[in-house]
Amino acid sequence: MTTTPSPRLFRTGRLLAAVLSLALAMPLAAQEATPVIGARVSLEPWSDPLEALGTLRADESVTLSATVTDTVAEVNFRDGQVVEAGQLLVRLQDDEQQALLRAAQAQRDERRATVDRLAQLQSRNLAPRADVEDAQARLRQVEAEIQGLEARLRNYRVRAPFDGVVGFRNISVGSLVTPGTTLVTLDKTDVMKLDFSVPEVFLALLEPGLPLTARSVAFPDERFEGHVESVGSRVDPVSRSVSVRAELANPELRLRPGMLMEVVVQRSPREAVVVPENALIPSGDRQFVLVIDEADDNRVERREVKVGERRTGQAEILDGLDGDELLVAHGVQRVQPGDRVSLLGIADDTTTVREILEANRGERD
Repeated sequence: MTTTPSPRLFRTGRLLAAVLSLALAMPLAAQEATPVIGARVSLEPWSDPLEALGTLRADESVTLSATVTDTVAEVNFRDGQVVEAGQLLVRLQDDEQQALLRAAQAQRDERRATVDRLAQLQSRNLAPRADVEDAQARLRQVEAEIQGLEARLRNYRVRAPFDGVVGFRNISVGSLVTPGTTLVTLDKTDVMKLDFSVPEVFLALLEPGLPLTARSVAFPDERFEGHVESVGSRVDPVSRSVSVRAELANPELRLRPGMLMEVVVQRSPREAVVVPENALIPSGDRQFVLVIDEADDNRVERREVKVGERRTGQAEILDGLDGDELLVAHGVQRVQPGDRVSLLGIADDTTTVREILEANRGERD
């Protein structure tokens, strides 16, 4: 299957041909150095990508339900509102429980006074010690009843157990709820969990802390950074895959539970010697580059290199080059080992080949 070169590639090729033709049309003394475009060898972070599909989950997620039967007295949240831990979300009618609590508190005050009075009498040997101990026991009993009433009253108030975002409000004031009735959902989404599976063949290469990036069709131009949090303890005997859980920061709360994410795990992170892929000269199953010796009047040396992994436009060099050497990146077909070259420019992250060619064409014009 043949592919048609892009118009941009044709334009860049014409520019390169025009600049080189102008150079060849110069006087003989100026033709001794062949014009080329160079590129620096660089040391860059490198890793072997492992791709997968994953599903997002909230860092914490809960469905808050009623535990008693009564009517709704207050609803203190809006759909999608960000709430804080401990914030009151729903209050049920608790008038009866409040009345029982006040009665128990009054009884506690009465029994406490009785204990104090008997204690004074007993200190003067006017009351038996057994009466004092009985009064103290009755006081402890009513105090326990108060604690039970206060615990039951807490069931009438539904509070956020953690910071998060509430879901839709599906209840109204006056609604009758029973134990198990869903009142509201709450998700903690400032950090998201990302669950995905990878083939078991990669199990030995997975470990907590590995960096990864994730993308979603909802935000096609954004990459979300994260890291592997844990690796599953079992391999699925059917799919022969292992589950992996990662964490993604989500400070703007843009990611939502349930979203499908394209995951790229950066396996074996390391610092690698990297060159532009177009600087490589294949010869059979061997690879060569043209190294420019800046200390020897820009003479070119042909050197064999060992190539590791590749990614778009770049190649990892395992052997044959050190950092910061200068290579011929464009014009390799016109240069032989031992030739002198003149640099039209050095292509890097800030200067493209097209910009270098246009600048040189402008100078020659």
